[in-house]
Amino acid sequence: MTTPIRHIVFDIGSVLIHYDPELPFRQIIPDPEERRRFLETVCTHDWNLEQDRGRPWSEAEAELIARHPQEEARIRAFRQRWHEMVPRALDDSVAVMLSLIEAGFDVTMLTNFAADTFAEARGRFAFLNAPRGVTVSAEVGLIKPDIAIYRHHARSFGLTPENTLFIDDVAANVEGARSAGWQAIRFTGAEKLKADLSAVGIAV
Repeated sequence: MTTPIRHIVFDIGSVLIHYDPELPFRQIIPDPEERRRFLETVCTHDWNLEQDRGRPWSEAEAELIARHPQEEARIRAFRQRWHEMVPRALDDSVAVMLSLIEAGFDVTMLTNFAADTFAEARGRFAFLNAPRGVTVSAEVGLIKPDIAIYRHHARSFGLTPENTLFIDDVAANVEGARSAGWQAIRFTGAEKLKADLSAVGIAV
């Protein structure tokens, strides 16, 4: 028998808001091969993840510019044009989250996000203020899929792990939640999310 869900925790990027670092760089670097090279070898996913862990942008940029001085303008553009990477809400999944809140579920958010860009996103997307609260990785110095961040979130918001359902688009983050004793589903789209929620007895 499925353990009843009392707490639902949403990821944010690529679940509630669209995120794509290529969006501004298609203008900055029109050539697709050069753009791929830059994002895979200069402003990489791992480099950006350290800002999600709490590293200041000034430090991140300085480190990278020291290694790639000829790329300074492009490196600085990553933060300067960050807002273009998150152009819109994913309205269908936002509607699911809001309906869960309206139905009386305890909804919180757990996200890998730099502190300043999260503050910017929260100012742009009012629905990010609707859940009971949020754990932002950069603000706590922990990052998914480290089990410690799930435990921190559960303690902070009084969640019972076995009664908690986590929704994230990254497989490793889903597994991290499960290793912390949570139930978890991988997000691939709003319709699949509705079906997955229905499978655990939650109608939206």
